Amino acid sequence: MRKTNLRKIIITIFLLSAGLFAMAQQQSIGIFDGQLDVGANTKPGSGAYLSQSRQYIISGAGYNIWFDHDEFHYVYKKIKGDFILYTRAEFVGWNGVEDHRKVGWMVRKSLDGNSAQVNAVEHGDGLTSLQFRRTTGATTEEIRSKITHANIIQLERKGNTYTMRVAKYGEPFVTEQVTNLDLGDEVYVGLFVGSHNPDVAETGVFRDVNITVPFAGIADQRTQMTLGSNLELMEVATGNREVIYSVPYSIQAPNWLPDNKSLIFNDSKGLLYNFDLASRTPVLLNTGNIKNNNNDHVLSFDGKMIGLSSNVKELGGSIVYTVPVTGGTPKQITPKGPSYLHGWSPDGKSLVFCGERDGEFDVYKVPVNGGKEIRLTTTKGLDDGPEYTPDGKYIYFNSVRSGLMQIWRMKPDGSGQEQVTTDDFNNWFAHISPDGKWMVFISFLKDEVEPGIHPPYKHIYIRLMPVAGGKPKVLAYVYGGQGSINTPSWSPDGKHIAFISNTNETVK
Repeated sequence: MRKTNLRKIIITIFLLSAGLFAMAQQQSIGIFDGQLDVGANTKPGSGAYLSQSRQYIISGAGYNIWFDHDEFHYVYKKIKGDFILYTRAEFVGWNGVEDHRKVGWMVRKSLDGNSAQVNAVEHGDGLTSLQFRRTTGATTEEIRSKITHANIIQLERKGNTYTMRVAKYGEPFVTEQVTNLDLGDEVYVGLFVGSHNPDVAETGVFRDVNITVPFAGIADQRTQMTLGSNLELMEVATGNREVIYSVPYSIQAPNWLPDNKSLIFNDSKGLLYNFDLASRTPVLLNTGNIKNNNNDHVLSFDGKMIGLSSNVKELGGSIVYTVPVTGGTPKQITPKGPSYLHGWSPDGKSLVFCGERDGEFDVYKVPVNGGKEIRLTTTKGLDDGPEYTPDGKYIYFNSVRSGLMQIWRMKPDGSGQEQVTTDDFNNWFAHISPDGKWMVFISFLKDEVEPGIHPPYKHIYIRLMPVAGGKPKVLAYVYGGQGSINTPSWSPDGKHIAFISNTNETVK
């Protein structure tokens, strides 16, 4: 946690303890409609929102969240239908008064202390559980997680089914679920802190708070992408995330320019934009008559050119073009489609792409000015996402040849093909850090997708691992997929990555 954020949190906690935020009760706070103390005669709690870091600092007291009634402090809003709640939550100070002080997400039928409810919670001693009260005044039930000390907490509703996904930051989710829990269509959802002691207030810090209204249909690669988008930057060393731009429509695949001044992304209408990082405003990038661009666009290593993939129906689908990064008339590179660009050689002489030829998708290399295509993979099954390492010694790609989609690598002439990841996820689009030591990639949960597709609107991980292999670390838990990080998106200094998450809620 950055020192500046820590100072703000300490000051905020002091103000909370002094009761100076009491007047904020029932007023909006961040993305929430209000806050209050739930339960009779509960010691006053309070909440504050730090807009710069998107952190909620919440203090709450109360005897417990258990048995037939609850006492705690609640920051909430009302929502109808299905939703996904996500946060990274921790206590302020590990040595609280009570082992069973609590932080987490809660969904309630009403604001009464004995309301039916469900909550995904971390306790002070590390116990992590899914707790629920089926009817008003009923005894609380509990499903304990297989892990303890989780600080990543997600709670999803689909109808009357509530799914808790929890993790220690860096690890995959562990899942628990309760079914047939009818809290009504419109419910209260929010963050909470309870101290397990009516005379003591405990404090929790919640960051990366997000409420997502999920895609209502069946998402596959033919799905028209209609949900809103958050352009996020992540600090790789800490996992700190910052939403720098939000729109109520689809934007995809940010590329980070080498001068560290801007990003390039596309929208669902097929247009490209240069996004200025200082002013945080997008400007349309001129691509002439080529205006049906998809999310496979790649910058040259020197940042002077950008390669595009644009649909041309008469030529068989996606065609590769190049154009100056400042805009201009694109030059056609591949004669036929589908051809999906993913990599530019460090010497600027070659492009690598995924192409369908004679019913097979393989990795191809082509001279940057056009010419004969060289087929680099021949194994049956989809090979996709080729990208050069900065030293030019390898091309990383993803292949379904092992049964699941996994990350592979080969030499630039196609020889020496070897598998890099070997796990139970479907892994796509390895992007190599500027120093050539690390890669980030998308991981789809095995049960959510078929191995050969990468649809939008799924639970995904963005993971980090050494380029030669090793144990991956989850950097980000994201609702997204297609368009989130299809293209290289490391910052020039290798300290940050850019990606897109999807939501129907406005992030403040």
